[in-house]
Amino acid sequence: MGSRRSTGWDIALARNDPPDSSELGLDLSWSRRWSLTHRILAVNVITLVVMGLAILFLDSFRNQLQDERERQVQREAYLTAAAIGELSAPEMRAFVGRIGQASDSRFRLYDRSGALLLDSWRVTGPTYRLRNPSEQRWTKSVARALDRGFNALVGERTPTDFQEPTVDRLQAWPEAVSATKAGRPVTAIRNAPDLTPVISAAAPSGGGNIVLVTYNDRNFTRTIRLERRKLAVGLLVATVLSVLLSLFLARTIARPLRRLALAAHRVRQGRAREVKVPRLPSRRDEIGLLARSVSDMSHALRQRIDNIEAFAADVTHELKNPLASLRSAVDGLERIEDPGLKRQLLDVVRQDVLRLDRLIGDIGEAARTDAELARARFEAVDLGELIGALIKSWEERRLTGDVRIAFARPRARSAIVLGEPNRLARALNNIIDNAISFSPTGGLVEVAVARVGDLVRIRIDDEGPGVPEAAREAIFNRFHSVRPERDPFGRHSGLGLAIARAIVKGHDGEINVADRDDAPSGARFTICLQAAPETQEVAP
Repeated sequence: MGSRRSTGWDIALARNDPPDSSELGLDLSWSRRWSLTHRILAVNVITLVVMGLAILFLDSFRNQLQDERERQVQREAYLTAAAIGELSAPEMRAFVGRIGQASDSRFRLYDRSGALLLDSWRVTGPTYRLRNPSEQRWTKSVARALDRGFNALVGERTPTDFQEPTVDRLQAWPEAVSATKAGRPVTAIRNAPDLTPVISAAAPSGGGNIVLVTYNDRNFTRTIRLERRKLAVGLLVATVLSVLLSLFLARTIARPLRRLALAAHRVRQGRAREVKVPRLPSRRDEIGLLARSVSDMSHALRQRIDNIEAFAADVTHELKNPLASLRSAVDGLERIEDPGLKRQLLDVVRQDVLRLDRLIGDIGEAARTDAELARARFEAVDLGELIGALIKSWEERRLTGDVRIAFARPRARSAIVLGEPNRLARALNNIIDNAISFSPTGGLVEVAVARVGDLVRIRIDDEGPGVPEAAREAIFNRFHSVRPERDPFGRHSGLGLAIARAIVKGHDGEINVADRDDAPSGARFTICLQAAPETQEVAP
């Protein structure tokens, strides 16, 4: 007997649903316990993560390369300044020419007053040329635009533009002024017109002179752009893979949802008697849960519709009998003059009216049972106290006739269940009423309640003729009309046991009937309900 409080995930993780041929291609055996949220996030985040890592790598690579180039130019300035202090003027001129050609750099020497003493380009000619962007191809403009975009993305400060001073003196170079004051090498980076870096380093030499080295590092820009191109290819591949994964994920979501929507549409139209809703038993995500929930819902809806149709047919059939009898008695009253016969016909009319009234009341009760149980809020109910109150009410109203009722009251707070007290009382009242009506004069109806493991078992025994095995299921059907001969006509509608069974089933319980094994004759009704947790407080 299942628990009423089973969660949707318990249903979703059930493994006993057989796959259907129409569901092939909708299952995801690889998904394991990944929910749709996790998968969608993984697909959407993977490209952003790769892009972020690529940007971090390129920025770190550029900074390291730039620092290395700065240190290289600074070492050249330092070593040149140290060597110049030991050379004569002719040797100094030849030395800066050779080192300028070897390093593709430009070397200048200023005295302490700031005047230019020596320039390597006057010895060897220019060793680098600043390119004019207007003379380059359009691809270089695109590359420079990407450079600016990347710098803005990583928050890199844009260097100042490099310009040769109109009057070439030490004071025109801030790094040379700083080196003079600090007495150590100082570097600076500026941008050439084509955005390639121009690295300059100033270092103090002997006699108060300053050596200034400038170098247009075009290889730095080419290296960075090459790495960026490689990363762009990687990002393109990652983007394509992400798009493909997104399309695949969309397909695994959209296709089963489309199937479920089509099945729900067919259920709504009501044209197909049996609509096959795919259950997707191997999918453990939200789609699988939705599929099984929709399948269970459609099955419950079909079952409810069938029950309504059968109930309507039964009601129609049961109402026709008293109405036909009533019509016949009314027609007879107009033709019969005998007062005695008229009184008999009036008794028939009165009985038929009472029967119709009782039948309509029980029909309304049966129709409301399922709906009210679906909306009811269950609470802890002590069945010992509930049944004791019911039996006391029977005895006070003297409705048992000559039949006695014996109640074996359970131990205090041992028979507590979760349920709706009024409905449980109605179910037990109907079964006790049935037992009393079938018991012989002076008979005994025994009621016992006991806790058995996780269940609370209610037993109701009578001393009547019992229930044949072939009829033990039929007595719970609506309008079952086999009654004792001494029962007044129309006292029972045939809905009592059907209502009791619906209430017990609504509480996730079981009810059955069998012959007594401790008496020569009699029926034994047994009801099993799930016991409430120990922490539940009993409702008054």
